[in-house]
Amino acid sequence: MTATGEITKSLKWWMPLLLAVQFLTRIPVPGLNGLTAEQARHGLSRSVVWFPLVGALVGLITAAVLVAGAHIWPRAIAVIIALAIEARLTGAFHEDAVADFCDAFGGGHDRESTQRIMKDSRIGSYGALGLFLAVGLRAALLIALPQEVIIIAIIASACFGRLLAVAVMALVAPAVTQEGGLAKDVGNRTNVKDLIRASLIAGPVIGLFAYWHIVPALLALAGAALFLFWFRALLLRRLGGSTGDCLGFAAYAGQLILLLAVLAIVGT
Repeated sequence: MTATGEITKSLKWWMPLLLAVQFLTRIPVPGLNGLTAEQARHGLSRSVVWFPLVGALVGLITAAVLVAGAHIWPRAIAVIIALAIEARLTGAFHEDAVADFCDAFGGGHDRESTQRIMKDSRIGSYGALGLFLAVGLRAALLIALPQEVIIIAIIASACFGRLLAVAVMALVAPAVTQEGGLAKDVGNRTNVKDLIRASLIAGPVIGLFAYWHIVPALLALAGAALFLFWFRALLLRRLGGSTGDCLGFAAYAGQLILLLAVLAIVGT
């Protein structure tokens, strides 16, 4: 048996799921302290298929806070509180990615400048504007959604966004300039088989959403396909591959795509 095979055998089936929770949230996860560095690194590469399920969990918490808050305050206040708690729960992982992506692709004019800005952790004007517009749009969508669909829409969009990030990992290799991070350490091991597994795990959540209303689901899938086609071409042209910030941006974009699809059909 190879060294990789021995590491795989030493990992329990549920460890990659716990690693996905640990990586994507700030939820305390017991039972992982005994892992070696190699086990943790290998387990994280296998955890990608669980990203949509962790997204659904985050969406469930966000929806619960929003619904509970809406019984006390106006919907707009409840949405702000829910998004603030979600940002704390996830470490603002995707919001930071949105800002960094907008900084690099807004301020960069060629591959070299885009790569240089992407590596800079500071947030410039494009990043601040992009983050404001993205979070503001999501808040506006949650405020505008009808009460009867808001829970399933939040959960499904959070799951759908993480699935879209997995799709980018499977379809776009990491940029050669990446020295580490999600894209380099995990993305280069993610393939179409992992995307299929992630889709199957996301299936019950997305399927329940589609059962509720098939038209927004199909519209969201079409929107995601167009986004992937555009996003892949953009990343290859401007970066030569993906980065962790690009994956986080894709996850946030996936949430917006599904929420826009819901409101386009249900809100009319």
